[in-house]
Amino acid sequence: MLDLPALIAFDAVIAAGSFSAAAARLGQTPSGVSRTISRFEARLGMTLIVRTTRRLDLTEEGAWLLERARKVLAELAETEAQLPSRRAQPAGLVRVNAATPALDFLIAPLAAQFMDAYPLVRLELTSGETVIDLIEERADLAIRIGNLADSSLNARKLGTSALRLLAAPAYLARHGVPRSVDALVKEHRLLGFSAPASLNIWPLAGSGTGAGAAGLAIEPVLRASNGGSLRQLALHGAGIVCLSHFMTRHDLASGALVPVLDELRLPWTQPIWAVFYKQGALAPRVAALVDFLARRLAESGLDS
Repeated sequence: MLDLPALIAFDAVIAAGSFSAAAARLGQTPSGVSRTISRFEARLGMTLIVRTTRRLDLTEEGAWLLERARKVLAELAETEAQLPSRRAQPAGLVRVNAATPALDFLIAPLAAQFMDAYPLVRLELTSGETVIDLIEERADLAIRIGNLADSSLNARKLGTSALRLLAAPAYLARHGVPRSVDALVKEHRLLGFSAPASLNIWPLAGSGTGAGAAGLAIEPVLRASNGGSLRQLALHGAGIVCLSHFMTRHDLASGALVPVLDELRLPWTQPIWAVFYKQGALAPRVAALVDFLARRLAESGLDS
């Protein structure tokens, strides 16, 4: 029943004092403005303006509605005035969904820097190990690792992260260091993912069963649903893992984990994606986070 053009016309008629003056202000014809008001009154089922040959008078209902209409129009004008500054300085809440390792090792280390750069943007981080419906879950952005399935969503590649075989020094001290793919497969405990099976294809070339240019398909003796759990298992000496560098670079730097068969490793990397639902321009607050992550990941050297 209420529509913005009718409210604007109603306010203009009262402010200008006549239909002709309001029409000049709005760039319309007097008859067009008169029809807009008449249709508006018909939809509302009430008279707003009493028209005489000399003057226009508001009815009681018209005065009541005008007071509220002007508050609405003032709020809209203020919002419009603030839009340029909001685009220049993004503000608002960004809801991010990602698998727990991506939150822990990609987003969390950069969150403080992002909030320093964009103090008006707030973040809400939600972990999820499976692909979600962004609209249903009210997420503005999802961070995904690996190849993406066909989707109606939009995606931007933020960077890539190398895959590497790793083990704790304590495990290798107990079980020895594998010198070949055969030794790895036959003599060691291999830790892998419960799903999907593609995550248990390791970047190894060699003569081992299942090894070749397409990599080595392993049969894990212990499986976990996410990379964070596999990292913890490896750190505690449970076996050898193949994980993305973004999760393990600090473990490598500290010596908590060491490379295994690095000389045979194929130069595989995992893509890191920002996935979002987009109709028209991406919201400035979301675009700010996507751009920030892309810049920081480009500087990180994760693909080496």
